[in-house]
Amino acid sequence: MKKIIVFASGSGTNAENIIKYFSNIEIAKVVSVFTNNASAKVIDRAKNHQIPVEIFSKNELLERNILQKIQKIDPDLIVLAGFLLKFPENIIEQYPNKIINIHPALLPKYGGKGMYGMHIHRAIVNNKEKETGISIHYVNENYDEGGIIFQQNVLLTEEDTPETVAEKIHELEQKHFPEIIHRLLDANS
Repeated sequence: MKKIIVFASGSGTNAENIIKYFSNIEIAKVVSVFTNNASAKVIDRAKNHQIPVEIFSKNELLERNILQKIQKIDPDLIVLAGFLLKFPENIIEQYPNKIINIHPALLPKYGGKGMYGMHIHRAIVNNKEKETGISIHYVNENYDEGGIIFQQNVLLTEEDTPETVAEKIHELEQKHFPEIIHRLLDANS
């Protein structure tokens, strides 16, 4: 059975969706959730599924102890699901092409530092974009610049608000993120 570690900073809806998806499939299992936010809802979501949670500070992430904890688990894939800190190069170097992220826009548009969540959805509406979507990509040393694995678009209307864009993106994330993780793990069997 392959092992997945999920990193998340917030509510954890994507993390929980991945946990549920793989609880019904024998190929892999989420074995741990790591978070930099001691009050994140992802903690309760993980614990409700009996998934161990590792809470750490930004400094701990940059030091070697998080890398050492990851190495003890020896994951097949590290999934960033709403993780808001820049991922450290020392971990990226140890796990080339084994760290993926989901981004709530069609990269390279609306990527980079500070581009997450409602910041992106507001910018998309303000710029009167005709479509947006999600991008699942490998993580490298730069925000949102790793190789793209998968993208899915959704059309927008003039009536869309940042909140309705967020709902459309959430639907895409819930449907496609676990499936793409599954496909990646199958390809590396």
